[in-house]
Amino acid sequence: MNDPIEKIHAFWDELADFHSSAADAAVMHMLEGLCALFNAQNACWSVLVRLPTAAPGDALNGWRPRFWRFLHPLKKLVESTSKRLDEISDEKLPAEVDVSYVVAVAGDEPFLVRHIRESLPPDWFEGEHYRRNYLDVGLADQLSARIRVNEDVMIYILIYRDPVSPRFGAGEKEAFAMAVRGMKWFHRQQLLSHGLLIAEAPVTPAERLVLLALLGGKSEAQIAASLKQSHNTTHAHIKSIYRKFGVTNRPALTALWLGKLS
Repeated sequence: MNDPIEKIHAFWDELADFHSSAADAAVMHMLEGLCALFNAQNACWSVLVRLPTAAPGDALNGWRPRFWRFLHPLKKLVESTSKRLDEISDEKLPAEVDVSYVVAVAGDEPFLVRHIRESLPPDWFEGEHYRRNYLDVGLADQLSARIRVNEDVMIYILIYRDPVSPRFGAGEKEAFAMAVRGMKWFHRQQLLSHGLLIAEAPVTPAERLVLLALLGGKSEAQIAASLKQSHNTTHAHIKSIYRKFGVTNRPALTALWLGKLS
């Protein structure tokens, strides 16, 4: 099978054969398949969630990493990634946030593929962040795909080449975009399997407004006033939200939303 498009179609078919109960195996197979298709040495699948109420001036517009998987979780790589993502996981960001994180979440495109050399300034590749988090852990080049699943969840897929391999070319970037863009169904399935998109039933548009206000810390009375609805209507929405998310109170809902339940 030499046709690149046929290879991508075969890759999709392989992923479709995974049962929903085999979420981790499916993610690892996806990463392995992408590395094989694009001659990459490693790959990562990462999920970001948006804080319901980002602080003014939040450099990441409320987006925070929820979890991630490397195809080859080498010790030094995992330690480096864990340290840098821990720095930007809390609601309050550090005083300085590396420009690569800011660029990663900028814009509201539903789908975006980038080559790292196109999205960051040349002097960034001479800096400490690139040396420590790329070169020192055996990475040099990167293609990334950002998929907005909905307003609150987005997925990043990254494939990497090491310092001795050639950089990704324009044709590879285009083929990577094609391969990843046809997989939104797969990502939604994985998110459900990993506990995101966690409502047991669809949240209505009216409930969504109440949900975001709840997560933002507003009282029932404040929510009712801000949405111009009766207290009884607001209370009914809140009861429905708790039931759909399998919780009984606001702290549990917030913990579940931000991924802090064990």
